[in-house]
This record gives sequence, C-alpha cells and structure tokens, in this order.
Amino acid sequence: MKPFVILVVLAAYLGIILFNRKINPLIFVFVGIIILFFRNAITLETAIRSINLNVLGIFLGTMTLSALFIYSRVPEFLAVRFVDKARNVGSALLYICLLSGAISSFTENVATVIIIAPIAFEVAKKLDTDPTPFLIGIAISSNLQGSATMIGDSPSMILAMSHGMNFMDFFWMKGRPGIAFAVEIGAVASFIVLYILFRKLRQPTKKIDSVSIKTWVPSFLIICMIISLALASFVKDRPYYTVSYICIFFGIVGIIWFELFERQRFSFIKYIDWRSFFFLIGIFILIGALSHAGVITDIADYISNLTKGDVLFSFIFIIGISVLFSAFIDNIPFITGMIPVVKIVAQNLVVNQELLLFGLLIGATLGGNLTPIGASANIVAMGMLRERGYKVDFKDFLKIGLPFTITAVISASIFLWVVWR
Repeated sequence: MKPFVILVVLAAYLGIILFNRKINPLIFVFVGIIILFFRNAITLETAIRSINLNVLGIFLGTMTLSALFIYSRVPEFLAVRFVDKARNVGSALLYICLLSGAISSFTENVATVIIIAPIAFEVAKKLDTDPTPFLIGIAISSNLQGSATMIGDSPSMILAMSHGMNFMDFFWMKGRPGIAFAVEIGAVASFIVLYILFRKLRQPTKKIDSVSIKTWVPSFLIICMIISLALASFVKDRPYYTVSYICIFFGIVGIIWFELFERQRFSFIKYIDWRSFFFLIGIFILIGALSHAGVITDIADYISNLTKGDVLFSFIFIIGISVLFSAFIDNIPFITGMIPVVKIVAQNLVVNQELLLFGLLIGATLGGNLTPIGASANIVAMGMLRERGYKVDFKDFLKIGLPFTITAVISASIFLWVVWR
C-alpha cells in the first residue's frame, strides 16, 4: 500500500506542477484523495486528523479582518504612501516585502499574506503593473520572517512546544543568540537578492490623489490580534488551537462591530478565498496519507542512520533534505516527524540539540519558498492571483523563490554553525 500512496500523491503533485495554468489544481488534489479512499489507503478519521485546523482557523479569522481592512480603505491609504515614497515600481515592491516580513514575525504567514495582499494589489493597481511579483515577494518574505519568533509560523510553534521554548528563547537561549538572529541575517542577504531581481522594474511612480480613511477599527483589531498572539505564547499548557481561537475571535468581533456600527452593504463571503481554503484541506489530507503510510517516518529513519558520526555533514544534510522536501510537501507534518529524529541524532553526536533543531526549522520553513505549493502562504498568495485572473507557473515562481531561498538558507546556516557548534 505504501508504494501506491506515494504514486497517487506524486501523480497529484505532478498534475498541479504541469497543468497549473490550464486545470484547476483542486481537481488533481481531490481526485487523488478519492482514489486513496476507494483503495482504503486512508480513512475518514485519518483524513480529518490530518487537517491543520489551526491554519484553517487563522485563514478564516484573518480573511474576515482582511475584508474589513479593505472596507476601511487603509490599504488604499498605505498604497498611496508607498507609491509616494518609492522612486519606481521596484522600490515599491521592496517596501511591500519589508512590511510583509515585519508583520510575519508576529503573526502566522497565511495571516500576513491575507493582511498585506490588499495593499499590494492596490499598489500594483495605482502603478498600473502586474501584481504577481508583489504577491510572490509577500509570500516568500513572510515564510522567511515567520521562523524568527515563536508565533510567526506553525513550525516555530511546533518546535517551541516540543522543545520547551518560550517566546524569548527565539532571541536569546542558553547564553547565545537565538534563531531570530539567524533569520534576520538571512533576511538581509535575501533582501539584497530581491533588490537585484526587482531593480529592473524602473517604471516611474505616478502622482496619486490622497485617499480618505473610513475607519481605523479594523487596523486596531489586527494590531490587537497580533499582540494577543504574542502574549498567548507565554501561557503554559495552553490549548493547541489557541492561535486559531484568537484569530477567529477577532474575526467575529470585527463582524459584530460592522453590523452594529457600520450597517452598510458589504459581503464578507466574496472576500474569502474558498479555492485556497479547500486546496489547503486537500494538501493536508494528501500529506496525512503519506504520514499514515509511514513514508515520512521512513525518510526520518533513513536520515538518522545515514548521518551518524559527522556533525557538519549531519547539519548540512538535515538542512538540505528539509529544504528539498518542504518545497513539495507541507512542512508541518514533516517537521513534526523530524524533531524527535533530530534530537536522537544530536544525542548520538554529543552536540547541542539546538544546532540541528534550528537548522531543521530554517530548512523546513525556507524550503517552501522554492515552489508555489511548498507553503500555505504561497498557496494562498497564488490563489488570490488566480481569483483575479493571473496565472503563475512553477518557472515564474522559481525565478524569485530559488535565489531568495538559497541565499537566505546559506547565510542563516553559517550563523547557526558558528554560534551553536
């Protein structure tokens, strides 16, 4: 059954890769799931357990706040400010990426994309340019900075919970600089790459009329949500779905506020990207099938046996394999399965567990930047583009994601080796 599961999942992914522009990716994903169900390769219970409800809750809650954010006209206001400060389209794009990275350090990557995307679309609209590089830049910048803090990304939360880390350990741990410093070094290096890639976008900005803001309440709710996520990280033995509960809570508060005080015709439903929502569910189930069949465990066991004895080789191999696999499968089940293996490898090598664990986190979070299906944030960003009639294939994504990822991974890994070896 294991080879069959691998074959079905590979076929689904190849279909997405090869026919993304012509055929809805949902078809490949759910045809694969149906085949697995009919062959009893996965049960309904296993499928449900595979779905990351935290990510879906974050998606729905922040999508609702994003809709209110658009209604408030703050994205348009910020777009005008960005255009005024930018000398050309390339500069505007870099400013958007910086903003995305900053927000992603304190809220989940999917939430960051949903929050920043309206600003990016407005900037692109004002500058009369293609929003595709803006959305790709937002996604990969959020994936990078998401691993800088405990609450920035699901893999960071998983590592923190399994290794007994609190919010501050990501900055300073055991008398040494934490992973946040490695991420920021990677961010500086990758920002230079983005500058080189986008400097050819020299179209001048246009003078744009100022925009009046309807209300600051949605912005205030988003800030409160981010602060709540940060404070929740200090609570011991908190429920697993705390992050999801917080996002949904503020989404509901936003709806109540709107219905009580605004009372205008405004559809929340049309601003929720349901295609990306169901695509995420499908991807979770496919990866859950691999995990249920023991494929991910087999990979982890193989790595553990292969890398015994050589610390540097172990470090490089764990990062490399994490980047490779995270480019094509969701990093949440991968990092969950790899953490116990990495801890055993570290014990066998008599080396700091943090060296290999932080390397795993860097590889698993940044590897998703290689492909449009490697991270939930990428899937959501591409879904937003698709909803607006823009098609993005793997080649388009690789042009930006590949140099960005290689530069960030190498620079961050060097820092980790020097500090934690």
